[in-house]
Amino acid sequence: MATVTVGAVRERAPGERRVALVPEAVTLLHKAGIDVLIETGAGSGAWFADADYTAAGAAVVPADELYARADAVLCVGPPDPDTARSLRAGQTLIGLLEPLRYPALVQELHGRGVRTASLDLLPRTLSRAQSMDALTSQASVAGYKAAVVAAESYDRFFPMLTTAAGTMRPAQVLVLGAGVAGLQAIATARRLGAVVTGYDVRPESRGEVESLGARFLDVQTPHDEEPGTRRGGYARELTADEQKAQRAALDEHIGRSDVVITTAQVPGRRPPLLVTSAVLGRMRPGSVVVDLAASELGGNVEGSEPDKTDVLAGGVTVIGAGRLPSAMATAASTAYARNLVALLRHLVRDGDLVLDPADEITGALMGGETS
Repeated sequence: MATVTVGAVRERAPGERRVALVPEAVTLLHKAGIDVLIETGAGSGAWFADADYTAAGAAVVPADELYARADAVLCVGPPDPDTARSLRAGQTLIGLLEPLRYPALVQELHGRGVRTASLDLLPRTLSRAQSMDALTSQASVAGYKAAVVAAESYDRFFPMLTTAAGTMRPAQVLVLGAGVAGLQAIATARRLGAVVTGYDVRPESRGEVESLGARFLDVQTPHDEEPGTRRGGYARELTADEQKAQRAALDEHIGRSDVVITTAQVPGRRPPLLVTSAVLGRMRPGSVVVDLAASELGGNVEGSEPDKTDVLAGGVTVIGAGRLPSAMATAASTAYARNLVALLRHLVRDGDLVLDPADEITGALMGGETS
């Protein structure tokens, strides 16, 4: 019987330390009858040595050999031009390919006969796909790290402390967005002892926020009958009028906070602006703002830039946290690899890699590709 061979490549994006497969995943894939290739040095950024992969049963090979032998190429982020050119007709590229942001790349690959399965298109409301949900696993890492980064940058204590020198009040933390990243940021800030308030455009998120011991911020904005409702597991983008009313209502609460963590993103689109320069100017010196949405498309915080920290003239620190999962590469890679193992178990049947557009999961990952 034929055997499917998958190959995990080394990520080449600047600052990207994650890897698509970890040694633990190699063992699991072998049990599923899948052979594994690892590009030389692919796991070094996440502290996985080539010898670790070899011990788990993978073949560690140069990039050109991997592209020649693999039926499916596994990556974390979208491939760089050299990687894209190395793919051949009949291969499948699997990763967080961001097709809404890079449609030309996906179209070019399809035109050359390369099939794509993009994990960021996974139907998140489908229960049997939850173990494959890489966006959720990576957002969880990002939310945790955001709270830790905020605590490290804040020049006071997060918890209330009573000492011989007196009592230190707890930090007032506001988390904007109660998706996976936001909820993890709320939970982590609470564990660190801060007084936490959460906000989301979806009223049903109140229960999730309060279940973590945080307060839910009520902000009245003009909306339709289902404000911020989820569509396919993602929050709806607000209209321009809704965003303007939301910002005005939030400004007062942001100005009173010691730490603000923003997590609102729209796949493939510019994130909504939640914190303006004017509001930053009203925050107390020493306050910290962490923008998880910061990217080349913009961010939730005016002026924030990905992977850059600025201390403004008023003493407010703005952190553009564009690649937080990569900052925790070992944990993030382990979670991501488990998502890929679950997906490959779904795709590999009787020794073949089956991408069936009619399948609810596979069809979504392929973005509607039918040829």
